[in-house]
Amino acid sequence: MSEHIATIVWRRQSADFKYETYNRAHEWRFDGGTIVPATAAPAYKGDLDRVDPEEAFVASLSSCHMLTFLALAARKRLVVDAYEDDAVGVMTKNEKGKFWVSRVTLRPKVTFANDAHPGEPELASLHHHAHEECFIAHSVTTQITVEPR
Repeated sequence: MSEHIATIVWRRQSADFKYETYNRAHEWRFDGGTIVPATAAPAYKGDLDRVDPEEAFVASLSSCHMLTFLALAARKRLVVDAYEDDAVGVMTKNEKGKFWVSRVTLRPKVTFANDAHPGEPELASLHHHAHEECFIAHSVTTQITVEPR
């Protein structure tokens, strides 16, 4: 069992506090000292140069899948040289008309060392098991699809 802590800090920087004008910029602070500049999604008046919660959600699913995949590959003695994922999350409305990230598609591209490349069935199996073991995937109801490239 483990505990994970994030501190979220926001301070008003606008003269007023109207929906149209208040700032969305804030920080995510983590125990190791890392600070991530965050904001609302651009559709909700957020800044393009900061991370929004929806992007972070997609990134956390992708990162968890990758870390689990790498652990599984290492245990099988498959040497991975690179891993890149162009993950995409889609927001839709649920049955109550509320927006949610209903699905995330992971599109990992894995580069193995020359002599380590598994066949397609083994690669598919590794991704399947990575999805089954990913802590974040276990924590959400979002549909997650893995489409290796």
